[in-house]
Amino acid sequence: MTERGFTVRALGEIAIRCIDLDAMVAFYRDVIGLVPLGDPDNGRIVFFRIAEGFGGHTAVLALFRHDIEGAGHTKAGDVPPVTGSGSSLHHIALSLPWEEQGAVIAWYEKLGRDYTIETFDWVGWRGVFTFDPDGNTVELVAKNPQWSECSSPSPELTTR
Repeated sequence: MTERGFTVRALGEIAIRCIDLDAMVAFYRDVIGLVPLGDPDNGRIVFFRIAEGFGGHTAVLALFRHDIEGAGHTKAGDVPPVTGSGSSLHHIALSLPWEEQGAVIAWYEKLGRDYTIETFDWVGWRGVFTFDPDGNTVELVAKNPQWSECSSPSPELTTR
């Protein structure tokens, strides 16, 4: 513990204001494979289970229509949000086992999706990057179980 008296232990939720909620729901459900919690056709807010989480709070991805107020008194917007390089969101990274990254690549190939593979030798991670329908970068990342301290700090980039 610190003098603050608390230590954050996990990410509980990622919440995205969506330009096209239906397309985003379809992407995260059908392409990424997340399971909706509740009614995915409610047209306002859709929650997806990411993982078990910490302390009884399931880690979730929440997709909000951009024109409705959200939790924490987050204001609604009349204008759709900016995505891509104009957004403050750099990317979303979702973890999976190293052995499943080949299946991700094969799945994206089957769907005809553009993707990029990037390795981060300094930590032993490899990410498979694509874009969701609103233009946000989505990474499916895994740690190489064979990884040990490497001397090459620069990432290797492969584009497909």
